[in-house]
Amino acid sequence: MRRFRLTLAGLTAAVVLTAGCTLPAFAPRGGDVEPEAAPPGTAPTWQSCSEVPREVVGRTAPGMRYECARIKVPRDWTNGNTASPGGTASPGGGATAGPGAGETFEIALIRIRSDKQRDRIGSLLINPGGPGGSGVDTAVYLTFGEQFGGLPDAVLERFDIVGFDPRGVSRSSPVECIPDADLDATFGYDPDPESQQSFDDFVALNRQIGQGCGAKYGDQLPLYGTEQAARDIDAIRAAVGDEKLTYLGYSYGTLLGATYAQLFPQRVRALVLDGAVDPRQSLIEGSESQARGFERAFGNFTRWCAANANRCPIAPDARAAVTSAIDKAKVSPVRSADGREATAGWVFYAVISSLYTESGWQQLARAINQLEEGNPDGVFRLADAYAERDENGHYTNLFDANLAINCADEEDRPSLERIRQLQSQWRTQYPLFGPALAAGLVSCTEWPGGSDPYPKGRADGAPPILVVGTTGDPATPYEQTPALAEMLGVGRVLTWEGEGHTAYPQTPCITRAVNAYLIDLTVPADGTRCPAR
Repeated sequence: MRRFRLTLAGLTAAVVLTAGCTLPAFAPRGGDVEPEAAPPGTAPTWQSCSEVPREVVGRTAPGMRYECARIKVPRDWTNGNTASPGGTASPGGGATAGPGAGETFEIALIRIRSDKQRDRIGSLLINPGGPGGSGVDTAVYLTFGEQFGGLPDAVLERFDIVGFDPRGVSRSSPVECIPDADLDATFGYDPDPESQQSFDDFVALNRQIGQGCGAKYGDQLPLYGTEQAARDIDAIRAAVGDEKLTYLGYSYGTLLGATYAQLFPQRVRALVLDGAVDPRQSLIEGSESQARGFERAFGNFTRWCAANANRCPIAPDARAAVTSAIDKAKVSPVRSADGREATAGWVFYAVISSLYTESGWQQLARAINQLEEGNPDGVFRLADAYAERDENGHYTNLFDANLAINCADEEDRPSLERIRQLQSQWRTQYPLFGPALAAGLVSCTEWPGGSDPYPKGRADGAPPILVVGTTGDPATPYEQTPALAEMLGVGRVLTWEGEGHTAYPQTPCITRAVNAYLIDLTVPADGTRCPAR
């Protein structure tokens, strides 16, 4: 099981839902003619790539031009044999060369321009979170415009929209080391392995995954951490020709943006950090925060069900219906037509998937009702969308990268004994989500390699940074929004009193405030709150 607090941002889910899908479906890797990567410090060669949106969503957006490029970045920015873009020597100059010294990663970029572009300000760099989410795919989704839940025309007409896949993700030197069978076993596993034997078997599965990735990547694993990726962002800024960075980051992308602001405060033009992660939380604190957030969001879902019985077939007691479905799946999972079993883990992840957007609530209610009738297809649709598992049982590298990046960032990893204590404690405090979040800590405990922690301080010298939070956010609970703003010192809080994961551009109030900041650098009054609808 993976840590929810750093999973894919819900914004792309909302965009694709509007377009008639369920949750994001990312483009398959392979088969593309890739542009040659530009060496570090040189301008990339952009090539037309209208095939990318066709692969991602099946068509191109009207009035949009797509160009792709690749740049090379040092695998390790801190080895002292390279300079960061702009000429500042990397920290650690003169240090003994370590893993990755002199080697490079390739970073995939897409640049999307509107035919209506006027008074161009520069580039707007996009990161959807994860870690492991594809910024290339997200940029494609967002440029379908307001009618599809994408970026407002006012923004599309003033910026190049630039998406990138961070190091280790999708098209950018991807981390690929977890077999599909192991991911099936992980997602399908009992979300609360209560007996010692069940827990021990879960640890063994995670140990097997860690050993496989360690055997393939060895001492390179810490190089996938957030600080290295933030330095890559500065290389991207230089490659697209912007003196200063304009950035829109969702979920984990807020952590990435906050890290950039600390490293390069003078190179910030405007940062929007939506669905904030508090960098100062420990691994345990972050997991407990997320357990609390999902319990709160699930409570909101159950209250919606009780008030909307005509749309919620598991009303009036949705919590009892979901809990019963998970319990039944532990002993007698429903089998699909192709023989696949909807075990407790798959039912649990269907619940997780549905809570990322309010529009997922009705899908969950239908799926649980259908499961009770012997049809698990709705459960699999929701869970597979979260896991990025296709109909052939193949996964993207989202969770390979998610694990590599998360664990590279973590200096303190709890013991198995501590995890067992938390599992018992959180079972009482957060009954549906707590035990799973505690058990999920095993993944980094059993992960090989060292760590490369990111900075956790102020961004002195940066202009005001807009930190956006949603009061009903399950994955990055709202309490982290003011915490991130306070840590940075220059953060300004904008609140959406809504449901789901991330806020921009879902309501007119949020959209107006963020647009004014991105375009005119007009900062909303600190503490501005926007109603749910």
